[in-house]
This record gives sequence, structure tokens and C-alpha cells, in this order.
Amino acid sequence: MEFTLRGVAWIERIFEPDYILVRLAILLAALVGDLLWIVPGVGTRDWVLALVALVLSAVCRWSQLWALLIQSGLLLLADGYAFAAAPVLKVLACVLLFELAVRGRGRQVAAGATVLGVVVCFNLLDKLPATIGAAGFRMVIVVGVPLLLGGYVRLARDAARRERDSAAERIAAARAAERTAIARELHDLVAHHVSSMVLRVGVARHVLSAGTDPRITQVLDDLHTSSTAALADLRKLVGVLRDPAPFPTTAFVDPGGLPDALTVVIDRARATGLHVKATIDPSATHLDPLRGTTVLRLTQEALANTIRHAGPAAQVTLNLTLDTDNSVHIQIEDEGRPPQENPEPPTARGTGPHEGHGLIGMRERVDLLGGALSVGPVGKGWRLSAVLPAEQKNPRERREATV
Repeated sequence: MEFTLRGVAWIERIFEPDYILVRLAILLAALVGDLLWIVPGVGTRDWVLALVALVLSAVCRWSQLWALLIQSGLLLLADGYAFAAAPVLKVLACVLLFELAVRGRGRQVAAGATVLGVVVCFNLLDKLPATIGAAGFRMVIVVGVPLLLGGYVRLARDAARRERDSAAERIAAARAAERTAIARELHDLVAHHVSSMVLRVGVARHVLSAGTDPRITQVLDDLHTSSTAALADLRKLVGVLRDPAPFPTTAFVDPGGLPDALTVVIDRARATGLHVKATIDPSATHLDPLRGTTVLRLTQEALANTIRHAGPAAQVTLNLTLDTDNSVHIQIEDEGRPPQENPEPPTARGTGPHEGHGLIGMRERVDLLGGALSVGPVGKGWRLSAVLPAEQKNPRERREATV
């Protein structure tokens, strides 16, 4: 079955306009073989006329009708002066009529078929009605068969195109329904709980007495800020999932806003005690929202993993640079747990029964952009290194990776 499908695909590609050279090579081989071994009495003038006709077949890529009309004129000349290559010219004319039937408009096909039919039967017109049977047979073979085959190929191509469009619409509808269901659950379930958390933390901040330990107040303030930001991101995510447009109109990173977004993430990590030394290329302000969102998510996940595995007092370096070809390089590396804490083996990260989804998500984001991601232990710590190529134009990649 696989071999058959590949064969059909190969045959379909042969009829595409871009494969004109392949078709010409096949016609040239058939023409040479016909003139060398099949047609008797072939002279120099036959070779010249046949090659001129073959060159005209190449013109069918731009104007099948004019190529067929000129080819019909050459065929009329060959019949009138008894060229030995006349049968070869008839074959080439049939091929051009087939090409016209596959790609031309109705009036063009009718005009080309009429002209070719008259030329084929021209030398029989003065002998009618005795030659009406021969004329009809020539019309069927030279005109009818190419029209029939061309019409069949055209209908098959149109049907295949409609099926592809229909399948794409069904897939798009299924994805839209799935995204809508996810958005609904996020709004009704997750966002509801996060909103309740924000409200309760806000109430707790107001009911604390004046003599409360300031560290508790600081933790509640940070929790309120983080939960408020999480609620805002959830609402943005719901907007992206419900956006029916080909490209999302809602973005997590506004154009030019990546450095500020990274600063917010880094400041939150520092508030937990993490020591972050960040170097951000100033040209990151020109980064598109798609790659900006990916850089932001990589940074968030890497810093969260550092806090979880290396502890909130770990040392982290973050470097974000852009090359001259507009590719993005980001590297985040930590030194592991400080000596006074119990060290965790670097290879233990992401290996637990409920861990590793963050690493999978990062790798998926980078793969959608055609980039490269390297994550692994370095000494006592851990390093994440990613390269994101120039902005992708694929609509599916742009839509999926934005989330």
C-alpha cells in the first residue's frame, strides 16, 4: 500500500508546472527513439522540425494555448510537405492538448481542441464524405483521448484539493473545539481557584496586626503579587485559546517588552533568595513576540528548577544574546547547592515520578521554532543552553508556540 501511494504521489508531481523539465526529458527520449527506430526516411529537416516542436512544448508552462496553436501550425506544415516527422508532431500536439485540458480554462480548451482537430483532418476535407470515417477516427484519437485524459486528471486534482481543504477545515474545527474546552476549564476551574487565593491573601494582609513579624508580611505581599500575575497570565492564556484568528492577537510578551518581562521574572527569583547575575542583550527589545515568549518561558522554568533543586540561595548566571543573523542564544547556569546545604546530585533533576514535564515543554517550544536545546549537569550545577533561529513563518508554528 505504501509503495502504491508513493507511486501515485510521484505521478501527481510529474504533472505539476514545476516539473516541466522532467516531462521534456521524457518527451525528448521518446522523440529520439521514435525518429531513430520507428519512423522511416527521417532526414535533417525532420530532426530540426521535431526539436523545434519539442522546444515549444516547454512554452506550455507559460501559455499552453499559444504553444498548442503554434504546434498545430507546424503539424499543418509537416503534413503539407510530407515530413517524416509528422507522426511525432501529432504526439507532441496531443501532449500539449492534454496539458491545456488539465490547466486551461474552458474556452481555451475548446479553441485549442477545435484548431488541432481541423489541422488533423485538413488533408481529408477535400475528399468528404468518403473520408468522414477516417476524419472521425483521427478526431477521437488525436483530440478526444487527450481531452478525456486531461479532464480526468483535472477532476482528480480538483477532488484531491477539495478533500485536502475539507480535511484541513475539519482539523482546524477539532483543534478550535479542543482549545475552547481547555480555555473553559482553565477559566472555570483554575482561574476560579487562583482568584480565590488572591482574595484570601489580600484579606490576610489586611487583618494582620501591626506587630506581626515583617517577614510574614513580606511573604504575603510576594504571594499576593505572584498570584495576581498568575491570574493575569491565565486570563491572557484563555484569550489566546479562544482566539479564532489564524494568528493569536493576544501575546504574553509585547513587542519590545522582553527585557522588562525578564526583569520581572528575575526579580521574583531574587525575592526568594536566589542570586541571579543577568546579562541581557539590548537588541532583545526587537525580538518578535513568538521567540520572546519562548525565551521568557525557558527562563521561568530554569529559575524555578534551580530554586527547587539547588535551593533558594544558589548562584545563577543568565546570558541572552542575539547574533547578526538574528538568532537568539540563551544560557542559564547554576552552581548547585551551596556547601552548607545538603547537595543534590545534578543528574537527579527531572527524574522523579512527577517531574520532567517542564523539560519536555521547553524542548517542545524550542523544537517548534526549529531551534536546539541542551540541558544537563555541569560540575555541581546545571546548565540550560538554547539557540532559536530567525523568526519562523509557518502559521501552525506561530500559533502553537505563542501559547
